[in-house]
Amino acid sequence: MDRIYLDNAATTQVDPKVREAMLPFLVDLFGNPSSTHGHGRKVKSELEKARKKVAELLGASTSEIFFTSGGTEADNTAICCSISTYGLQHAITSATEHHAVLHTLENEEREGRIKLSLVNVDQEGYPDLDHLVFLLKNNPRSLVSLMHANNEIGSKIDVARVCQIAKDHDAIYHSDTVQTMCHYPHNVKAIGLDFLVGSAHKFHGPKGVGFLYVNKDSKIHPFIHGGAQERNMRGGTENVAGIVGLAKAMEIAHEDMAEHQEHVQGLKTRMIEKLERQIPGVQFNGNPKNTRESLYTVLNVSLPESEDNDMLLFNLDIQGVSCSAGSACSSGSNKGSHVLEAIKANPDKAALRFSFCKFNTEEEIDRAVDVLANIVRPELTMA
Repeated sequence: MDRIYLDNAATTQVDPKVREAMLPFLVDLFGNPSSTHGHGRKVKSELEKARKKVAELLGASTSEIFFTSGGTEADNTAICCSISTYGLQHAITSATEHHAVLHTLENEEREGRIKLSLVNVDQEGYPDLDHLVFLLKNNPRSLVSLMHANNEIGSKIDVARVCQIAKDHDAIYHSDTVQTMCHYPHNVKAIGLDFLVGSAHKFHGPKGVGFLYVNKDSKIHPFIHGGAQERNMRGGTENVAGIVGLAKAMEIAHEDMAEHQEHVQGLKTRMIEKLERQIPGVQFNGNPKNTRESLYTVLNVSLPESEDNDMLLFNLDIQGVSCSAGSACSSGSNKGSHVLEAIKANPDKAALRFSFCKFNTEEEIDRAVDVLANIVRPELTMA
């Protein structure tokens, strides 16, 4: 039985071209990029080529790109260091943010460094921008952290509009763009935000490497100390193989972005239609049928109430379908999804997150829906 992988929001498989680009840095090009000898200089040159490529694809300058261990470190750096560098006393986020943002800000509040406000969200997961304006009028010079698209339900906001609201109130804007990076174009100069993040394993690059964009007008103190790497912004020897893989994955994604978006959106639409036909009472969380305001790689499904719902993921896994019950970072937790709780989804209905990529096929979607329908409504699929 060939397994079907529909958990791409958790991680994606590495593109073969990315593996090929990384291989020399795992074999022959092993020098430390901070070393001044020939081995080190060669690796340093390739590291800076990768930085230049990432900057070009984002409309940034190379001095604004800092490589990290992934999205979580990048989010923590932007949040904690902007608060400490600028002496910020107030921050605004939403209850549906990824825990890399929400837990970090909650900890900053516990430690007494800031007061945290949560902007209201509607039942589809969109932040109330009128409420954001209200909060900023009462707390100017805040840190605003609102993600581009939600990793569990896919609701996607207008980053440029949020950025303008923040600037109108002298606020600093950070956006977690981990789920949308390389699925949509990002032009940081046109948007004007202060911080933006990416993580390679979300767009067919390797795990354990990401980047933080820091607007040249928003300089911050380092988060990790101990070395002069990354222009004194992040101590520690760079993961050169990973960084090269990240840049290659970004390059591939941007070359075929429109084609891949059309293909993946087609898979998502196909799954919605088949689920509605085959599972009476199925519901969708977020706003998945709005192709402009919903992340095309994510579909969150609520299923009819059943005493067997606790075994859904297990039964799907046994039959060769890999998906998620929420954010992968909550795997193993007994707590339900904080995102579904925030949008007031029915807690008695089991929710599954299916997430797609360029390697998925229509045949996989059809079989996954058939398997799910047989688990949820076996009487409907019996001959």
